Amino acid sequence: MFKKILGTGATRILNLLISATSMILGAKMLGAAEWGIGYMVVVDVTLLLIGVELLAGSGLVYFTPRKKLSTLMLVSYSWIIGMLLVYALAFWILSFFPETFHNIVPEGYAVTTLLMVLIYSLHNFNLNVFLGKEKVKLYNWVFATQIVTQITVMVLLIFVFHIHDARAFVYSLLSGYTMAAIVGFCFLIPMVHKEGFDPIKETVKEMFNYGAIIQLSTLVSTLNKRLSMFLIKRHCGDKDVGVYSSGTQITEGIKIIGNSLALVQFSALSNMTDRKESVKLTVRFIKVAVILTILALAVVVLIPTSVYEWILSDEFSEIKNVILLMSPGIVFLAAHTILTHYFSGTGQPKYNLFASLTGLCFTIPSVFLLVKPLGINGAAISSSITFAAVFTYHWIIFRKQSGMKLRDLIPDREDWAWVKKETRKLFGKAEDN
Repeated sequence: MFKKILGTGATRILNLLISATSMILGAKMLGAAEWGIGYMVVVDVTLLLIGVELLAGSGLVYFTPRKKLSTLMLVSYSWIIGMLLVYALAFWILSFFPETFHNIVPEGYAVTTLLMVLIYSLHNFNLNVFLGKEKVKLYNWVFATQIVTQITVMVLLIFVFHIHDARAFVYSLLSGYTMAAIVGFCFLIPMVHKEGFDPIKETVKEMFNYGAIIQLSTLVSTLNKRLSMFLIKRHCGDKDVGVYSSGTQITEGIKIIGNSLALVQFSALSNMTDRKESVKLTVRFIKVAVILTILALAVVVLIPTSVYEWILSDEFSEIKNVILLMSPGIVFLAAHTILTHYFSGTGQPKYNLFASLTGLCFTIPSVFLLVKPLGINGAAISSSITFAAVFTYHWIIFRKQSGMKLRDLIPDREDWAWVKKETRKLFGKAEDN
């Protein structure tokens, strides 16, 4: 267990370091405004992926142990192509209203945005299949390929080809997705056996029913996280988008702790039948995620504003306030992430949707009330309020199902014994090697 967690955590830490390097390069060499434009492209891609991942997203982790891979590939690839055609048509129609269109998609990045959606969808399909087959190590290697390629290309574009605008960031992301998709596909093909197909119509129905709830939940969750970006762009401009997105990256970078634990948890739960063991594992992971997240936040919060200004530039002087105001929400997000994967891994994604809707009920009024008068600080406060709300809802449902109480989240002797046991296993294997 620890070996998988540490392997995933190491990959995520590498991702954090590379993301931080990418952010510093973007801030220094591109400026806050161009960095903000690049980040808006990422937000657009994230939103478009929600439709694509209806039949080609995280639901694959659940269906991979239950369906033939050839069937999943046929259904998912067909859906990806179909959704790209729909998006292309929508972009063409919106192009007749350029002011509205460019307020959503930065000017000159429409085709690139669609291409990024296509390549990332294929890459993400591979990753989800690897998780469904509990090939966490392979998942980590492919993910690492993506992020290493990304930073390498960004450095080349800036320092060799002298591209000092948002293209340097956007094209580096596209290169990373492409390389990882190719590598992942090479590992995926040997897993496809000549086993025929499951009933296509029945499979699509099952995947749609499962995926619809997950993706609707993802849509609402994305709105919870990204709605403030569009309001900041509208009321404050691209520069403040760049500052806020950088603060978001720093604080949400800490969520690699919860994500690393949750990925291993999700893979295990999707193959687990004992509900009591699922609950026990989930509670234990919440404790670890929250403790490690608080420790990591303490380090980030203690960094003086002057250091951020020196690393990024004077344009980012307000970033420390964003980090401070988002920190409480990041702690709630760590616990929420574990609970989200618990409900998905046990076939109950509807509760993730309801949690996201609960969060949206807090997001909408808070961003509209706080962003205009307080700018990026208001957006940060809204983020913390939202994450607190979604965790509260999730915990209420989890408590009803499991009988757990808040005091059960306090680490006890059994937890420490588990940590020692897993640590011994880890080093025992290391010695054997």
